[in-house]
Order: sequence, then structure tokens, then C-alpha cells
Amino acid sequence: MLIKELWTAGLCWWCHIMVINVPRPSSHLQEVNDPMKNDALEKVEDSTMEGLKELGAFGLQVPTDLGGLGLTNTQYARLVEIVGMYDLGVGITLGAHQSIGFKGILLFGTRAQKEKYLPKLASGEDVAAFCLTEPASGSDAASIKTTAVLSPCGKYYTLNGGKIWISNGGLAEIFTVFAKTSVKDEKTGEMKDKITAFIVERSFGGVTSGPPEKKMGIKASNTAEVHFDNVRVPVECVLGEVGGGFKVAMNILNNGRFGMAAALAGTMKGVIAKAVDHAVNRTQFGSKIHNYGVIQEKMARMAMLHYVTESMAYMVSGNMDSGASDFQIEAAISKIFASEASWSVTDECIQIMGGMGFMKEAGAERVMRDLRIFRIFEGTNDILRLFVALNGFQNAGNQLKNLQKALKNPLGNAGLLTGEIGKRARRSVQRSHVLFTKCLICLSLQLAVYMCVLFAVIYFSRYRDFTVSSFQSLLFFPDEQFVLKRVADSAIDLYAMVVVLSRASRSLAQGLPSAQHEKLLCETWCIEVRNVCLARTLHTWMIYICSFM
Repeated sequence: MLIKELWTAGLCWWCHIMVINVPRPSSHLQEVNDPMKNDALEKVEDSTMEGLKELGAFGLQVPTDLGGLGLTNTQYARLVEIVGMYDLGVGITLGAHQSIGFKGILLFGTRAQKEKYLPKLASGEDVAAFCLTEPASGSDAASIKTTAVLSPCGKYYTLNGGKIWISNGGLAEIFTVFAKTSVKDEKTGEMKDKITAFIVERSFGGVTSGPPEKKMGIKASNTAEVHFDNVRVPVECVLGEVGGGFKVAMNILNNGRFGMAAALAGTMKGVIAKAVDHAVNRTQFGSKIHNYGVIQEKMARMAMLHYVTESMAYMVSGNMDSGASDFQIEAAISKIFASEASWSVTDECIQIMGGMGFMKEAGAERVMRDLRIFRIFEGTNDILRLFVALNGFQNAGNQLKNLQKALKNPLGNAGLLTGEIGKRARRSVQRSHVLFTKCLICLSLQLAVYMCVLFAVIYFSRYRDFTVSSFQSLLFFPDEQFVLKRVADSAIDLYAMVVVLSRASRSLAQGLPSAQHEKLLCETWCIEVRNVCLARTLHTWMIYICSFM
């Protein structure tokens, strides 16, 4: 995405946030919800659930004419951030319900399906769950074993199989279920197994749930196995196209990931407040510990990671609200970064609090346990890193293949070769100056801009060209995960640089009270990323050289 597009989106997301009246959900979670009790009981208390239903929290993005609040993505992110700050167990219950549970109905449902299911889902009368994971298919969604066989009369499918680790699995009345169906290939005429998405009601019969799973964290959320035994699913309950279930699943997950980053930004905010409160009140060696350099460094780094995470979350939601359809890479990056940054911030909070942080009553250990799952579900960070890198390499690989063909017949491909020469010439010009950003970024941030452009144009483009051309097997991808991971890390760092530049520049341009503080956070992040990425690039070069020794 262009820096200009990011900066423009950065101008509008704060306006979206401010239109929400946030005190009510915030006060409800403070006064009624007890996260420690939820964790001990391994369920969200009924009083909390009923209060959230009254606030409309179960239908945040459902259109108002269907009983929901009709919030934008940015408004949704703001409320999710508040929930994440107080209780991730409640956040998972709400997120599993609407971020993925009935998201497929919102995205792919027919008008009849929406009118039938969304009003009760929005009110909280019915709870939804997303059923994809199976014992033999975690990240490899295409390998699911659950089947749906069309009846001879063509009026219903018979669903058989089982799903594991389903959030809200024991509570839900409505399930988005993915199963293999036989579909005729239009090109060959052969019957092939393809994934189809279904809306399944517990009332159909044959749907059973196992007992709640015993988990490391997010204990307040319900997680259970869900089994389907000869469940008759009407053909009207097919979600999207028959055989198009993989597309449905990926779109649901891509649409839901930005909310995870927002929730974790809220968690980080709460954890930082806890650490600061301890640091300004704790006296050791005759002084408050916040006066010591080591503690100051920890808190500064925590603030920086929170700033980057929050900037990512609202940049993605802002672009979604602006009508962008190609945001899946940015959403994946925000999920990766947020889940790892929040873990680091919480770890440092416990370190600042010392022995008190290790005690259960402090609350930090519960947050730490809750956070661990976020690097695993809705796509493990390892798989998402490959997703980020491969999307870039597929484009670069296709360009390289075309150039290799063109070089064999230069006279017949003069246009392609001329275009490539022009492209590389423009890169060289861009490397010599960064004037093209001055109309977009405040002058006081030009040092950070220079580092960002230097990294983007020199290191990242060269790094990409080097890896694609030197590791020929990258064109076939699967066995080069070592290199792909490092490319993804560079892409994540570059995106983080751009979003903080966008946000800090907007704050400076508008003269916000936090502008100078944001400038400092932005510049510190860009300096750190520059150093890390240079070391990462040199490391990969050394590995390549050593492979020939």
C-alpha cells in the first residue's frame, strides 16, 4: 500500500473513533464484570452476559434494520479494544460469536439468511460458533474430514464429522460449519471433493457438544468439541457457493484479524497502566522505582510497542472503512505483531512488579495465560508469516519468470524489457532522495522518513530480488521457510514503520497535545527497525554464502 494511502486513512480513523459513546461498556466491564471470578469459575457470569446483551454488544456490526448497532470497522475496533483491556475471556466469547461465528452470514449470506438468523444473533438470544478445526487439520484447512452428502431428492445435505477446540462450541445455537462435498468440475466433468460452508442449527438434531475443555488461559470462554451425526442441513443453508467454502473461511478469518489487534492494544493499555501504577508507588533504595533507568527503558519500550500495535489496528480498520478490499496481508501483519508485542509487554509488566507480579491476585499472570493462545488461533503466527512472504514472492517470482523468458527472445519482448529497465531506473532515482514524501509527512519527521524509505527501497527491494533470484527453489516455496520467515519479518517491520509515520505525522500536522510524544515513539521505532533489519539482511547473506562453502 502507498504511503499516501496510509496517511490519508490515518487522517480519518480518529474521527470514526470519537463518534462512539464508550463510557457505558467501559463502566459495565469495570463495575459488573469480575475477570478473576470468571477465570476461577471458567465461565462468564450471567450478569455480565445479560448486561452485554442489553448494550447491544452481540451485534456490533449487524445492520440496524436487522437489530444490530451497525458500527463501522473502526467503531467495532474501538469497542473491542475496551473489552480487551478488561477481560480477554469476555472478548473471546464476543469475538467468536460475531468476529468469526456469524461473520460468514454478514459477508456471504443471502437476504433470506440474514433476515432469518441475524436478529436473534444480534440480540444475543442465539450464540454463534465457527467450526473449522479438526483433529487432523489445524492450519491445513483443506484436509478436513467432515462430509456433507447431498440427498437423492436434492433438498438437503447429510452432515457427518466432528470439530475440536470450538470457541462457544457448548453455548452456540448457530454454527458456521465447513465440510467436504462432491462438486462437478466444470472443465473436466469429474466429481471432486471441495469444501462447502453451511449454516447449521442445533435444532436440526444430531448436533452434540462435548464438555468444556480445560485450558491454560481464556478459561472464561467456552471451548468444546462439536459433533455432527447424520445432521440434515437444508440446501437453503449453504453459505456462499457449493464448493466455495475455502474462500468463505479465508474471508471470515481475514475480516476478523484486525479486531484481534485492537483487542490486544486494549490489553496492553491495561497492563501498562498496572506497571506504571506499581512503578510510581514502589520505593526501593530510597527512591521510587520509576526514577531508575532500567525501569524507564522497560516502560518506554512497552509504550512504543503499544503505539505501533494500536496504529496498525486502526490503520487496517480505517482502510476497510474506506472501501479497500485488499487488506488481508495488513490484517495478518497486525495479528502477528499484536500477539507478540502484547506478550512482551505483559512479561515486562510482571518484571517491573517483581514478586508481586508473579502473584495471582495481581492479575498479570491471568493476562499472561490468556495471551498465549493469540499466537496460535485464527492462523498461527508461523503460517501467517509464510502467507505474508509468499504473497510478495509470488508477484516477484512471476516477474522473474517473465524476464527469463524475455531474455531468451529480446527482440520479441522489447516492451517488457524496456519496462523493467525503466522500473529499475526509477528505483535508483528514489534511492538518491526522499523528496517524494515531503508533501505527505511533516518535515520534523524527515529523519524517520529517510530511514523508512532507505529500508523500503534499498534493503527490502534488494533483499527480495536477492532471495528470489538466488534461491531458485523459492519459486516453488515450500522448502525455504527459513528465508521466507525473515522476509516476512522485514515486511512486518516495514509496515509498522509506515503506519507509525502516518499517525505521528497526522498528530504533528493537527497540533495534538500528544504530537511530540508520538514523534519520539515513531523515531525510536524507526531507528530500532533499521538496525534489526540490517542485521537480519546481513545474516541471510551470510547463510547464502556459507551454503557454497
